[in-house]
Amino acid sequence: MHVTGGVTVYRLFDVGYEIDLAAALEYLAPSDAARARPVRSEAQALLIPNPPITVRLGTERVALLGQELSVAISARIFDFGVVSVRAHVSAPAEMPWPDFVALALGVDAAAEIPDLLDRYVALLTQRTARAIVKPSLASVREDYTIFRINDWQNPTSAPDTTTLVGDVDLAPLLLGESRPLSESARRELLPHRFSYHLDDLAVLTWESALVVDRGPNETDVEYIVEFANAQLLELRYYDAALDAELPSLYDRIESARAARRRPLRRPYSQVLGAMQTLVAATTEVVERAENALKVTDDVYLARVYSAALDVFGRASGEPASTAS
Repeated sequence: MHVTGGVTVYRLFDVGYEIDLAAALEYLAPSDAARARPVRSEAQALLIPNPPITVRLGTERVALLGQELSVAISARIFDFGVVSVRAHVSAPAEMPWPDFVALALGVDAAAEIPDLLDRYVALLTQRTARAIVKPSLASVREDYTIFRINDWQNPTSAPDTTTLVGDVDLAPLLLGESRPLSESARRELLPHRFSYHLDDLAVLTWESALVVDRGPNETDVEYIVEFANAQLLELRYYDAALDAELPSLYDRIESARAARRRPLRRPYSQVLGAMQTLVAATTEVVERAENALKVTDDVYLARVYSAALDVFGRASGEPASTAS
């Protein structure tokens, strides 16, 4: 089996309370930025009231795996305060499946890639700073990798993805397993598989995905997987923010209890006000993230999106409620 394709490493950041996408678009080069949404016909079942900005940021030559490879950097900016920066490396040429796996895993593990993405998110947030409400780069972030196959050649097999999966072992790529797994183990560990046409496939895990599609511009699956990751990152961030505030609130409650002996004071009023403000702000942001993409029909992209929410939500401990 010989394949052509590439690998995209994603790093998602919470950069602020909210992002004015119309204003952010003005600060970016018009030729390199656009408001993007899925284009497949079944994408009509996905409601995206405020489509994110997709922007090309540049190309770097990076020494990876003993050779110098071209790394294309791009980003997607979401109105609920998340920026996803991506590094894409195309396979230099058609290669045997084991060689593609080695290349893809090598890029995924390369320390140079996260450093590159950290540098570019700093540059991007500087360019769009005036469009970000309460800008602040949070320590909570999410890493994800999508392996992409655009074409495959096997003269002994039919050109459909069912045969492709039968001809190669996905476990080394998606699970990091070097030893062969039994068929039952593969079904159990890789249950989230989706196909729409004979020549497309999406296989999801909690930290990576394989997307197979002969159309080089067909990137809707990558779009919604990234969207799900962005939404759940926002939920994780505000969950961590609430956890961090609780000890301080407990201390203030104890102080208020001590002040109850002074009858002219209302010792709990300030504490309750702070709690209400925190809950209101958190609720607003979480609702904005959850409503950023809604599913109206059980079609292919909607099923992939719902599965992504479920897989990522279970991995992070967050409920996957945004698909409703």
